[in-house]
Amino acid sequence: QVQLVESGGGLVQAGGSLRLSCAASGSSSSISAMGWYRQSPGKQREWVASITQTGPAHYKDSVQARFTLSRGNAKNTVYLQMNNLKPEDTAVYYCIADADERRYWGQGTQVTVSS
Repeated sequence: QVQLVESGGGLVQAGGSLRLSCAASGSSSSISAMGWYRQSPGKQREWVASITQTGPAHYKDSVQARFTLSRGNAKNTVYLQMNNLKPEDTAVYYCIADADERRYWGQGTQVTVSS
C-alpha cells in the first residue's frame, strides 16, 4: 500500500502562482511514477502531469508552459509549481503514484483561481 499526502492548494488571483506538494509513504520503494490529475465541477477528471523515477516530466498541453513538475530531495516527493494561473485551472488536484501495477490516489487539494 502507498499513502499520498498532498498540500499547497488555496485561493489565488489570475496570474498568480501556487506550489502543490505530494509525499508518498508506505510501500513507496516500489513507486515507478508520480503525477497529478485534476477535476473541475461537472467535468471528468483529467491528467495534468507525470514523471517517472528517472525520466523527464510530461504535461497536458494547456499547462505545458506554465506548470513545472519536479522531484523533491526526499525520495518519493513531487512538487507541482503552477505559474500564471488561470480561472480554468480551478479544480481539485489529485496526486497519483503508480506502484506494483496499481495506481494510488491522494485525497485531493482544492485550487481556486479568481478572475
